[in-house]
Amino acid sequence: MVYIAAVVAVVITALVVGDDTRGAAGDPFGADQAIRYIVFLTVGYMLARGLAKAGSWARRDDHG
Repeated sequence: MVYIAAVVAVVITALVVGDDTRGAAGDPFGADQAIRYIVFLTVGYMLARGLAKAGSWARRDDHG
């Protein structure tokens, strides 16, 4: 749930930040940067899940 909330927060931030058309510098937080942060979140989530699964010694067929 936290991963989904973080991705939604990145998307909302990308939509809201930079809507001001007065500045000539362009969008400070555009779609390309939002995608980059979503990829970072995804890789971090997959690594965390992999480490959690690798750290568990119990197997389903173990009778203990």
